[in-house]
Amino acid sequence: MKKTTYHHGNLKEDFLRLAFEFIHREDIDKLTLKILADATNTSRSAIYKHFSSKDALIKAIMEKGFEEFDNVIVPILSNKKEDLDKRFFSAAHYYIDWARENPNLYRLIFGKKYAYIREEFVTIRSESCKGFVALEALIKEGQNKKLIKKEDSFNQTIIVWSSLHGLSSLIIDCFTDVQELYEPLLVQMLESLLAGLMVSMPTQK
Repeated sequence: MKKTTYHHGNLKEDFLRLAFEFIHREDIDKLTLKILADATNTSRSAIYKHFSSKDALIKAIMEKGFEEFDNVIVPILSNKKEDLDKRFFSAAHYYIDWARENPNLYRLIFGKKYAYIREEFVTIRSESCKGFVALEALIKEGQNKKLIKKEDSFNQTIIVWSSLHGLSSLIIDCFTDVQELYEPLLVQMLESLLAGLMVSMPTQK
C-alpha cells in the first residue's frame, strides 16, 4: 500500500477504507494491522485505539459490507411501484453482480470462517439481516396478493437465498465453466424458482 499522511481526526475511517481497498485485491487473511499502520504512517498502537484486535477490525469491515449490500438490494425489493417479479429478477441480478465485483468481501460476510464474528451483530432470523428480511417481505406481499403460494415464507426465502448464494459461490470460485455460463443459468434458475413459488407464472415483458 502507498503511504499517505493522515490526520488523527479521521484515522478510524481511514483504516476502514484502506482495509476495504485491500480486500478488493487480496483475501482478508493477508491483511495485517502492520499493513494498515505502514500505509497511514502510524503505529499498530494507533490502530488499537480504534480496533481492539483484528477481529474487531473484521467486524467493522463486515458491518460496512452488509450496509453497502443492503443499501441497494433492500430498496429494489421494497419498491412497490415495480411488479413483484421484476423486483425479484432485479434484486437477484444485483446479488450476483455484487458477489462477482466483491468476491473477497462476499466470502468474508457470507462465509463460514468468520461466522462467529458475523453472528455477534446479524443472524438470519433477526431484523438486522435486512436483505433477507426484505426478500421475505416480498414473498409475503406476493402471498397477500395471491401471487405466491401460501406456504412457510421463511422456508421459501431460504430456498431463494441459498440458490443465489450457491450460484454466486460457483462463479467467484471459478468452478468449471460457470463463470462464462452464469447469465443464462441465472435466468433459468430464477424462472424455475418463480415457477415453484408463484400460483401462476407471470409472462416476462
